[in-house]
Amino acid sequence: MVRERPIRVLLAKPGLDGHDLGAKMVALALKDAGMEVIYLGMRQTPENIVKAAIQEDADIIGLSSLSASLILMGERVMNLLKENKLDIPVVYGGTILKEDRKKLLSLGIKETFAPGTMTKEIIETFDRLVPKESAH
Repeated sequence: MVRERPIRVLLAKPGLDGHDLGAKMVALALKDAGMEVIYLGMRQTPENIVKAAIQEDADIIGLSSLSASLILMGERVMNLLKENKLDIPVVYGGTILKEDRKKLLSLGIKETFAPGTMTKEIIETFDRLVPKESAH
């Protein structure tokens, strides 16, 4: 089945992490793969991220963090999505320890990506996580 429209991706850097080169590289790769990318930038709050996901009719949310607050931020985003009765898949990229990955997945985060992950793998994961019939 062919998609009626491109996957709409919302990318954001929650918390105080000040490095966004990786997120920008992923954004470009997703755009090159035909996806629509809305990049909110650095120092976003979970509330801003979920609000933007609603406003932008996002199909998937990509979070990126190189800081220790990634679990706190991921948990808050997931709770806000539940409070708003939204079923939007969330993925997380960044420097993520094995035990943190397990915790993120237990929160409902669908996948994590470590530095050095091939962009092809990220693109394929986004395509898999957004069912063709449910892209808005």
